[in-house]
Amino acid sequence: MIGQIVAEAREDLRTAHTAAVERFARIYAHAPVGIALTDESGTIAEANAALATVLGDSPEQLRGQCLPDLVTTADGAQLLREHLADVQHGGEPRQLHVDFRHSTDEEHRTVVTLTTLPADTTDREYPVAMVQDVNQEHSLGERLLHQNVHDPLTGLPNAGSFENHLEAWLADPSRSRIALVFFDLDGFRVINDGLGSEVGDALLRAVAGKLTDTFSTPDTFVARLTGDGFGVLVRGELTTNEVIEQVSGALNELSEPIYIGGEAVGVNASAGIVVQGTGEGQARDLKRKGETTLHRAKERGRAQWVLFEHDADAADRDRYRMAASLAGALENGEFELVYQPTVKLDGSGALPVVNAMLQWDHPEWGRLPSEEFLPMADATGMTLPIGRWMLTEALSTHARWRESIGDDGTVPDLCLRLPTRLAIDHDLVGMVKRDLENTGVPPQSLRLCAAADTVRDPRGEVLDSLGVLRELGAQLVLEVSSVADLEVIHRHSLPVSYVVLVGSIIEGLGRRTDDEPRSAVRHIDHLLATAAELGVRAGAEGVRTAEQARKLGELGVIAARGPFYLESASAERIETLLTGSASEVARTGGW
Repeated sequence: MIGQIVAEAREDLRTAHTAAVERFARIYAHAPVGIALTDESGTIAEANAALATVLGDSPEQLRGQCLPDLVTTADGAQLLREHLADVQHGGEPRQLHVDFRHSTDEEHRTVVTLTTLPADTTDREYPVAMVQDVNQEHSLGERLLHQNVHDPLTGLPNAGSFENHLEAWLADPSRSRIALVFFDLDGFRVINDGLGSEVGDALLRAVAGKLTDTFSTPDTFVARLTGDGFGVLVRGELTTNEVIEQVSGALNELSEPIYIGGEAVGVNASAGIVVQGTGEGQARDLKRKGETTLHRAKERGRAQWVLFEHDADAADRDRYRMAASLAGALENGEFELVYQPTVKLDGSGALPVVNAMLQWDHPEWGRLPSEEFLPMADATGMTLPIGRWMLTEALSTHARWRESIGDDGTVPDLCLRLPTRLAIDHDLVGMVKRDLENTGVPPQSLRLCAAADTVRDPRGEVLDSLGVLRELGAQLVLEVSSVADLEVIHRHSLPVSYVVLVGSIIEGLGRRTDDEPRSAVRHIDHLLATAAELGVRAGAEGVRTAEQARKLGELGVIAARGPFYLESASAERIETLLTGSASEVARTGGW
């Protein structure tokens, strides 16, 4: 009975063992992970189909090959041998990253798990290598990493990669100097909008190629930073002149037409250059210097390079601080209007008009005239809100004068110079009309002055707006310094009531060197003759001396203003002068 029980137990064990072996064989054969059974030296005794796929051979071809010999590097092969020996002698199972050589000589990234299995007939343990192919995952990761640091359109490194290189190069003491160059294409938007985005993309790729060819030495780095902006880093024992020479060559190369689809497309670029030691400042400081220098190149006319200068940078930083604080200045009431009277030149001293002038009572820099901050207002979009305030404030002040002095025709007209951005606004007529109605100032008491360039501005509907304002009763004044400016009146049938002579022609009247006074006289005489033919009367601004005032009167200019009469005055002082006696006018400086 006992023998039968033992025999049945042994049979059950053999059956269970056979079933386990069959299950393992099926798992081994069909596993998606490569499996190699090896001997003590790592020679493959058995390999499944998945491993054959990973290595590019059949299981039969793999038998007898040494698994470590299939590793791509000597260090990797030695590491695998050491781990195989370790697990065979009782070490814990472990994982390691191994690059195997495929039969096509390509590298395959894998994760290898090493363990052991007992032999069938002995107590020995034999190594087993389970090989997981992660080549696709690695390739995908490489592609994602490349996309993360490269621009997909041009293939150049992107802004993030540029930033990382800049920080690393600044911190590297092995190179003594570093140059940063920002390039920006001039008029790219016109090309992109006019010829289409496909041409624009092709142009950007061509520009990327030209910059890469120009800056091709090992210690250079070229990247695309923005839509049409590129950055270049250069490091080494370099001089400023060497960098300038390279940048000039790049600008010359970029100016050559680029043929896209059989069509020659022209493009120019501006460049800002900063050259300094590698240990000076941080990446953000160097980038800021490059950006402000590039802006300066744009402001100077484009298609040129500009080198960073500390004095110019300080001035730029002040301008940008100014621009950033414009909105707060308007909200805090820091803007104010001052006034300058225009005086008739017929000897009567009569005052036909008072000119409103904008200034900023800056808490740090004192009183700033409009020409110092309006360009920044244009750049930040603040000209329109400041212009609305100026119009409302000037007309409200004129209404107070009329109420104080009386509405008997003795109050001078009010003249307001329109900034270009205000003049081209589609709601200019509405703004003026609303303020006239709200203040009760008669339209004929308002003179709106514009520069000839403002009238020529292609944006908006300046001519239509000025025509409607003239129909409402407002008087139009045009600033002129040449006959070409007067041509605007004739060419556009502009209903101008007056012209004002401005600029160097007035300054020339007061000089006593060479032929300047006679030249200025001839110029003014010609302008006045042309104005008379157009049926408009002429005044002048910028008069500083009695001699200038006398000559202008003799030439036929009807009225003038400038420091000779009064630099500027508050609304209250103007009101005092208008209401005061002749002796009060004389005592206070008068006109």
